[in-house]
Amino acid sequence: MAASFHLFFIIFLSGFAAFPIFSFVYANANTTQHSWTPINHHLYHSGEGLIEKIKSLVHRHPDKLTVETIQAGTKDYKADITVVTYSQNWEQSGDKSKLRILLSFGQHTRELISSELALRILSALGEEQFPPEMDAASLHDTLENVVIKIVPMENLNGRKIVDAGELCERRNGRGVDLNRNWAVNWGKKEKDYDPAEEYPGTAPFSEPETQIMREIAVSFNPHIWVSVHSGTNGLFMPYDHKKSTPDGLPSQRMRELLDELNVLYCSNRCLVGSGGTAVSGTWASYRLHV
Repeated sequence: MAASFHLFFIIFLSGFAAFPIFSFVYANANTTQHSWTPINHHLYHSGEGLIEKIKSLVHRHPDKLTVETIQAGTKDYKADITVVTYSQNWEQSGDKSKLRILLSFGQHTRELISSELALRILSALGEEQFPPEMDAASLHDTLENVVIKIVPMENLNGRKIVDAGELCERRNGRGVDLNRNWAVNWGKKEKDYDPAEEYPGTAPFSEPETQIMREIAVSFNPHIWVSVHSGTNGLFMPYDHKKSTPDGLPSQRMRELLDELNVLYCSNRCLVGSGGTAVSGTWASYRLHV
């Protein structure tokens, strides 16, 4: 399992150098000014366009990929999240001996590059587009005993606002920061708290997007969960809500992996450690309590 863990992240990062930032767990973009500059669609898909392209890719590879849409909400506010699952042997996709990896993208909607990376990863998993210097047979063998769930766009409602021209919006369709809507440390306001950016909602898990992500996490029970953001050169691990990391061997191994990735892919320039060291939130802290 350790070898698969390591090789997977090499696959995950290699070949995507065109994307300027990879953030393990959480890295926050700090832009606050409003902008009505149109999105450059030579570089980025629309939110709905990207989801449709991912669905088309999945349908071309039914032997490896499947897609579902999970919905939640009330009559006043609804959300749906597309989830893609990768497994080489579908009859064994529920095999608990396999390494289970959950990758989530697009929690903050202005971080457009995050969901584009999800599409690139799915292209590699579908064996349509490989990272440079990556051998197809090697990739196939490495992932033989892995099941991966990918959430390419966690916050589609918020993304629609960005696509309409509000490029600095990071919240969901009713103004809630989904990274502040998890249970751990919910509602605590940091010294630099900005209600226009970080409103946590009326209660923990008040938002259907967060409810869906919790459902996915609990049912899938991943060994590894990576949330990809942009805006900070960081490789972060729990906790998000305080400047410390958990005790124990799993935390130690996570830190060792991040240190190695920092050398290999960040030229040792990334901040490594707890999310709470440089940024704050509730998501990565909650994961330890699922």
